[in-house]
Amino acid sequence: MKGTFSGAARAAGEKPVINEPFSQPGAAARAPLRGSGKPAGRAAAGRAPGDSRLRAGIRLYCARRWDEALQELLCVDAGGLGASERVELSYYLGLCFSKLRKFADALPCLEKVVAFGGDMLRVYQCRMALAYAHVALGRPKMAEYELRRLLDLGFESAMLFNTMAYASYARKHYRHAIEFYEKALKLESSNATALNSIGYILADTGIDPLKGLRFCRKAVEIQPGNAAYLDSLGWAFHKCREPAAARSWLRKAHELAPQEAAIAEHLRAASGGGA
Repeated sequence: MKGTFSGAARAAGEKPVINEPFSQPGAAARAPLRGSGKPAGRAAAGRAPGDSRLRAGIRLYCARRWDEALQELLCVDAGGLGASERVELSYYLGLCFSKLRKFADALPCLEKVVAFGGDMLRVYQCRMALAYAHVALGRPKMAEYELRRLLDLGFESAMLFNTMAYASYARKHYRHAIEFYEKALKLESSNATALNSIGYILADTGIDPLKGLRFCRKAVEIQPGNAAYLDSLGWAFHKCREPAAARSWLRKAHELAPQEAAIAEHLRAASGGGA
């Protein structure tokens, strides 16, 4: 089992799977800053070049052209922006760095947005992204800090509990991770991330392989083409000592994601090549 956050690993083989808090531009990302669609104290027809580049970068981000958006945003002259626009620049820089898996660069940008406060949905998104980045950088304690701050503020969501669970899992606090995934499922009973992850942990750790198998089945029913979920189901069958079923599901997972080392290792183990 790998503790990395490669893009391929999230699509297939990463155990458990964590859902990405900045996978789509959310409402906070798409909306202009409160009060106006143009910078405060400046006529609409007289926007400065820095503002134009900022808006161009935002358009590229919303078009999912991460590299181009980042290059545009890095060229913005922050000195020519107002305070709220500088925060908006930090926000989109943080999201772009995160999308491009440059987590160390994302952290200071996202922290500026959190420190500024303001739009609570945007703060929520940035704390979630910070938590994700901290786990990716091997700092699960810092991730837990960010997530608990959100809980203290009254935020609850399946994504939040999934991310808390992943942080606990990264610290090998498996039972705590299960508890958080259960909280996610209370909010969203068909959340595939939580179903797959709790199933994998129950099976892989030997806590309750049969129960884990049932959770993994549900995840595959929801997303039958997800290689990570197929892998979890196959591994659960392996832990339940059903080798034929294990090999069948693991082969399907391997066909979908032949580049994933974790899936290949599971298939090899289920085929008699190792424990």
